[in-house]
Amino acid sequence: MLVENLPAAAGVPATAQIVRGAQDGSVLGMVASNHVINRAMGRTMPYDPLTGVAPITVIGSFPLVLVAVPSLPVRGAQDLIALARARPGVLNYGSGGAGSLLHLAVELLRAEAGGFDVQHVPYNGTAQMTADLLRNQIQFGFLSATVATPLIRSGKVRALGVSTRERSAFLPEVPTLAEQGLPGYSFDAWLALVAPAGLPPQLVERYHALAQEALASPEVRDALARQGMTFIGNSPAQAAAFLASELDKHTALVRRSGAALE
Repeated sequence: MLVENLPAAAGVPATAQIVRGAQDGSVLGMVASNHVINRAMGRTMPYDPLTGVAPITVIGSFPLVLVAVPSLPVRGAQDLIALARARPGVLNYGSGGAGSLLHLAVELLRAEAGGFDVQHVPYNGTAQMTADLLRNQIQFGFLSATVATPLIRSGKVRALGVSTRERSAFLPEVPTLAEQGLPGYSFDAWLALVAPAGLPPQLVERYHALAQEALASPEVRDALARQGMTFIGNSPAQAAAFLASELDKHTALVRRSGAALE
């Protein structure tokens, strides 16, 4: 098996390569949340995120953690919201780019809180964003649990809340945002295995069986659990329905929040 990583441009070139791939089972790909967020944000793409691929399974989902620099006088989500309202337009938050998962995570926070004015600083990926967060160039933002946990444990950032409905096994002491007076807040990252649309059903089922076999392996499950994954491993039909529902969810959020590619 040849593995090719194509991380640029919100995953569009990589997914386009999957979509254009042969329908003989020789091409598979992993797509993440940006697969549907790109369409919700109106990003130009040479494919349809629902009809351009044959979903095989959603591997699992990952929590995000709302963090702030230690110098910011906040201990939880409501403190941050109150401070942002007291200092409209003063606080800066970072993301991995305009229209990225981390951007929309904050937009959902603003929407669920009833609005507050903060400045968005979009970066070309999360590495640069995290570096500037540690330099106090930005004051807060969301990070994946795996990135956030060692920074929290070392005191370099402060955890304000977890994005998922349930608390993270990585940070069981950190309350969810829903627990902090934001009952409608639920947001996570996910990873799905797909093939080019038109892959024969027998091959879809074959790859689904192989994926289930791999996910049943203790070694694989342990490795993915160390990345904070909650396993899903659903059927191809369920995976297709999941992608459609995620597209609807993010499209509604973009309309509600007014988020835009900047």
